[in-house]
Amino acid sequence: MLHRLTRALLVPVSRLAFRPVVEGREHVPPAGPVILAANHLSFLDSFLIPLVAPRPVAFLAKAEYFTRPGPLGRLTGAALLGLGAVAVPRGEHRAAQAALETALGVLREGRAFGIHPEGSRSRDGRLYRGRTGVAWLALASGAPVVPVAVLGTDRVQPVGARLPRPGRVTVRFGAPLHFPAPGGHAARARRAATDRIMTEIGRLSGQPQAGCYNELSAGR
Repeated sequence: MLHRLTRALLVPVSRLAFRPVVEGREHVPPAGPVILAANHLSFLDSFLIPLVAPRPVAFLAKAEYFTRPGPLGRLTGAALLGLGAVAVPRGEHRAAQAALETALGVLREGRAFGIHPEGSRSRDGRLYRGRTGVAWLALASGAPVVPVAVLGTDRVQPVGARLPRPGRVTVRFGAPLHFPAPGGHAARARRAATDRIMTEIGRLSGQPQAGCYNELSAGR
């Protein structure tokens, strides 16, 4: 009920404010577990993808987003909750692994899960190297990975901006990628799968490749 109400409120607003161009929605499986792996240019990305996808999509979100004070903070928390976001604490390796386990639980329930393999927002518009958590999820769950490119959100809500401003955005869903269980070295398989996912995201987005990790994860 909350998800339907949130969409009923936010979808018309997003269409009016951002005039989204959505391509490839047919690539998202209508049922069953699926991972939507997207580039990351703006805080707005994790709101926009669930609003334009053909089915509910859960994203992980920092726990503090749900508890920020003030009207804007409460509105943000309510919108995230209504869109199916899952609160996770920020931290080091142990917290990151716990977050992946939470995401795996979403997939095992047959739901769609969204992830930004870069880890944090790109400040310069380049596409950074993907973290292998996305491949860990795909290999552990058997879920297909749909690459997603989001364009224009960095102009609508740049890093540091509290609120988005009107402007056109584009969301492109690519064909699903399937990754069979690795028969050999698991870490190597995760790296290869992640690189393939990032290549497809880059093909959809047209972003130049940074060739390195985005180390600004604390500023997501």
